Amino acid sequence: MRDLDLLTLRLFAAVCEQRSIARVAEQEAIVGSAISKRLAQLEDAVGTPLLVRKRRGVVPTPAGETLHEHALAMLASAAQIERDMAAYATGTRGHVRMLVTASVMAESLADDVAAFLQNPAHRDIQVSMEERVSPDVVQGIRDGSASVGICWDAADLSGLATCGYRHDHLAVVAHASHPVAQLASVRFADVLDHEFVSMPALSAVQVLLARAAAVEGKLLTHRVLVSNFDAALRVVRANLAISVVPAEVAQPFAATAPVRVVPLSDTWAQRRFAICYRDAQTLSPAARLLVEHLGRTGNPSE
Repeated sequence: MRDLDLLTLRLFAAVCEQRSIARVAEQEAIVGSAISKRLAQLEDAVGTPLLVRKRRGVVPTPAGETLHEHALAMLASAAQIERDMAAYATGTRGHVRMLVTASVMAESLADDVAAFLQNPAHRDIQVSMEERVSPDVVQGIRDGSASVGICWDAADLSGLATCGYRHDHLAVVAHASHPVAQLASVRFADVLDHEFVSMPALSAVQVLLARAAAVEGKLLTHRVLVSNFDAALRVVRANLAISVVPAEVAQPFAATAPVRVVPLSDTWAQRRFAICYRDAQTLSPAARLLVEHLGRTGNPSE
C-alpha cells in the first residue's frame, strides 16, 4: 500500500460523517470532482471499495467504516504532533528532567525553578528533579537519562557543555556548647580530632572532606552516618557530633536551633556549581529556556 495522504484521509472521514461529497466540498471550498478523484485514488490504494454511492449521498462500506476509524486515529495523532511541535518551536511546552546534587537541591534550586515555572510563558513546561551524587549526575547526562544536570564543578565534566550556576561556602556546624562553636572561623585541619556526622561516601562534600583529611594524614572519625543535610543538622542539634555542610543550608536551621555555623577558612571550602548538558543542539526548547534562566539567576552580575 502506498503512503496514505492525510488530506485525503481527512476528506474521506468528513464524507463518512456527512454522508455527502457535495456537502464536504462546500465546507472545504473544494470542487466535488476533486474530492471524488481523491476518494477513487484512496480506494485504488487500499484495493477495496470504501463508499457506496446512493441517490441522496454516500455511505461507507464495512471496509470504509474500518478505515474511517483508523483515519480518525491517524488524524488525531497528526494534530497532536502538530500541536506539540509548534509548542516546542516556541519553547512553551515540554518536560525537562534534571539530575542534581544534594547541596544544589538543599540550597536555592527549588526557588530558582519555581521562579522559572511562575512565568506565564512557561506554564506548559514541567520540570522534574532527582537527587544524585556528582558522578551519577554526570553519568546520567552522558547516557541520556536526563537532559540537564547540576553538580559541583570539580566533577569530571569532560565532553559535556557547561555553564556556571551558583556557589556556596562549607562550614562547620556545632552545638552552641561545643568548643568549635565559639570560633569565628576555623581550618578544617583544626577540627579533625572531633567526631563527625557524615554524609554518603560518594557525596561531593564527603569526597572533599576525605581528601582534605588525607592531606593532613588523618581520617575522619564518623560517629553518625546520615543520608541528607537535614538529618545531619538534627544530629548536631542533639550535640552528638559536629558536621560540615554548606553554610547556605545551615544558617536557616541555626536561626531557630542551638547550633552555630562556623565558616571553614580553607580555600577549597568555597565551591562552585555547574550546569551540564550534552550540547546545545540536543536541548529541547523547554530545556534551553530553563538552562538560560538558571544561568542568569546563578550569575546575576554576568
